[in-house]
Amino acid sequence: MAEILKVQNLSRHYTLNGSTIRALDDVTLGLDEGRILGVVGESGSGKSTLAKQVMALDTPTSGEVLLDGRSLFALSPRQLRAARRNFQMVFQDPYSSLDPRHDVGRIIAEPLHLDPAAPKGAERRELVGELLEDVGLSASDVTRYPHEFSGGQRQRIAIARALITKPRLLVADEATSALDLTVQKQILELILKLREEHGISVLFITHNIGVVDEICDEVAVMQHGRLVETGPARAVLDAPREDYTRRLLAAEPTLEVIGRRSRRVAAR
Repeated sequence: MAEILKVQNLSRHYTLNGSTIRALDDVTLGLDEGRILGVVGESGSGKSTLAKQVMALDTPTSGEVLLDGRSLFALSPRQLRAARRNFQMVFQDPYSSLDPRHDVGRIIAEPLHLDPAAPKGAERRELVGELLEDVGLSASDVTRYPHEFSGGQRQRIAIARALITKPRLLVADEATSALDLTVQKQILELILKLREEHGISVLFITHNIGVVDEICDEVAVMQHGRLVETGPARAVLDAPREDYTRRLLAAEPTLEVIGRRSRRVAAR
């Protein structure tokens, strides 16, 4: 199985009032094609900083991010723009991530500006309609506006927008944390469905280790900008090696998401 994403010795340090803040500190991890890697940790652990680095939205202090073996930070601006069609992001807040001035059709089609060969006119409208149906909405929703949808429906629209360039990697940064448990279940089921149908790889950023338990193949646990534990999700969550991981599991609320048993490992 080919490795689609490689984060190699990645660090991002900031200076604040003369002090150095190590938001990321020598992080190394990989993600194979068609797999879901969960990155979990408390607020301030470096998860969202990692997501920004993977999306090349910020420049690292040191280290690199490779997509299909190509270092994103070695690309020219033009090359990076072209490469972006292969990796897209779904943000935490479905309310602020969609422009309220634009209808759904325009919002979903927006990333197509990255591809000069993208379809136009009727073919583009048909593609948008198909994606809406893929994420559980109706093709007729193209003329509606974000305020006409619930939070879960807006997140489905955001996922459709991320998928329109047919990316190979999807970065989901706390994509379910602003939703209630019932809607979380629906969005997680949708991500699994899209992985099966499109073979997409997912970097799933979350503070909820119970969600990782439900959909992720591998897990990386972060604390204070560093990786403290990695491995297959079932192995890490059933028998965590680190005290920090055990504390996260002990604080996990019971969450029945997709019919699999929700596990809760007591602190040892």
